[in-house]
Amino acid sequence: MIRSLSLMAGAAALASLVAPAAAEEADPAAIVALQFAVSGDHKGVRASGAKGVCLRGTFTPASDAASLSKAPQFAKTDPAKAVPVTARFSMGGGNPKISDKTKATTRGFAMRMADPAGDLTFVIISAPVFSTRTPGQLLDFLKVRVAGPDGKPDAEKIKAFAAQNPETGRQAAWLNARPVPASFAGTDYWAVHAYTLTNAKGDTTTAKLKFVAADKTTLSDEELKAKPDAFYADELKERLARGPATFDLVAILAEPGDPTADVTATWPEDQRKTKTLGTLAITEIAPDATCDAATFDPVVDLPEGIAGPADDPMFAIRSPAYAVSLSRRSN
Repeated sequence: MIRSLSLMAGAAALASLVAPAAAEEADPAAIVALQFAVSGDHKGVRASGAKGVCLRGTFTPASDAASLSKAPQFAKTDPAKAVPVTARFSMGGGNPKISDKTKATTRGFAMRMADPAGDLTFVIISAPVFSTRTPGQLLDFLKVRVAGPDGKPDAEKIKAFAAQNPETGRQAAWLNARPVPASFAGTDYWAVHAYTLTNAKGDTTTAKLKFVAADKTTLSDEELKAKPDAFYADELKERLARGPATFDLVAILAEPGDPTADVTATWPEDQRKTKTLGTLAITEIAPDATCDAATFDPVVDLPEGIAGPADDPMFAIRSPAYAVSLSRRSN
């Protein structure tokens, strides 16, 4: 609880320091309230990622990861001294009863790589883009999806908003064009923001970070129909009984002109140089309380050697919004 309170205080302080354009555009509390409203106002859950599984694992950096970043998590190349990880797989949204079969919903993956010199936290999703470009756009995106008196959102309002904001359809289009993952551990995950990596010499590299699943598995439409609405947790338990679920952490290196302030825009990954920074191994399921006591905050938990984007308002809004969500969940 001490960590929870300190994170909330830190997030509140951070909110006051966010660039004016980002801070004035949308109130984090208003965004979180709408996230809950859209999902059915369930109590005691996250505003997003309400349905999920808590995990433990380890991260072992590649032998040359420190050439890009001096973060302590990239220095411990001895497998016997791997970095301890607390993580959580989840379904997007604030509905704890959402079907695992839902196609146009991102799967989420939050993780905290612990180190005495500073934790490193990522909150990543199973798509290379986010649904909105700015907090203000997210607020409007949510407003048109709140159910009316008939219990349904206004389809015409959603259609009109999409026509005026075509970039907000990119994530759903990307997800709908691909099969549903057969497992939380069977799909890739992206940290949609651009990070700056700094090594011990002071050299900087702009990159997007991607966790690439070692064992990708998807379901055909027929296979999906045969599944129950909640099958991911059981599948994961069976999978981990056979051995760890592993992911390579890959840095996708930016080239001039690659957008760093628009999380609805992709980089052409197949045309970019990449570098593997290490391997994440998810080894066991942990009690929910292990993940529920605090929030995974990718803004606060960044050690020296890795920094989030200074020009991306969707990154800046995460910390205060997460603090609001944690406060509502804890009360």
